[in-house]
Amino acid sequence: MMDMPQTKRDGKIEMKLRRVSQLLHTLDPSPFRESDLAVEAEEYIVGRASELPKGAPIRILIYLPTAESAQDSKLDIAGAIRNYFDLRSQAVTREMRELFKTGRLSLVIGVTVLSACLLLGWLFAQRVSEGPISRIISERFLIFGWVAIWKPSEIFLYAWPPLRRRRKLYRRLADANVSLHADATLK
Repeated sequence: MMDMPQTKRDGKIEMKLRRVSQLLHTLDPSPFRESDLAVEAEEYIVGRASELPKGAPIRILIYLPTAESAQDSKLDIAGAIRNYFDLRSQAVTREMRELFKTGRLSLVIGVTVLSACLLLGWLFAQRVSEGPISRIISERFLIFGWVAIWKPSEIFLYAWPPLRRRRKLYRRLADANVSLHADATLK
């Protein structure tokens, strides 16, 4: 199991592992440098990194038993970690592009529907005598039009900032200084 000491707020994330395999997804057939991180390792690293000061450079220190460290010294663990988070950053960038593409299309549709509903409500109010029923129908057109722009409003106001923060965090992790250390106390 991973023994994970508390991370200080100086940009340092420490992980004590018994085996390198605790760090990587064992069912991933990719070459080592392109391997996925184990879910627990990723959650730990991302969770700790999100607690660090925004401007602090991130250092990931991985402690392994001496025998495991010597055995896996040929593997580029640091490169694998940086590559993994670089790929995650790229995936979030693609997700944001798709979100904005959907937002633009939704906005065109929403504004068109809103305009049509406002026009229909106005025309209906002009042609029908003033009364509670005509007022209700006119208001329904207005409400339907505003509902039509709900999705683009949500996308452009609320949906993208969390993605941007996650992408920024992944970029910081992709740029992290990752180092392996042998620890004789680990077994």
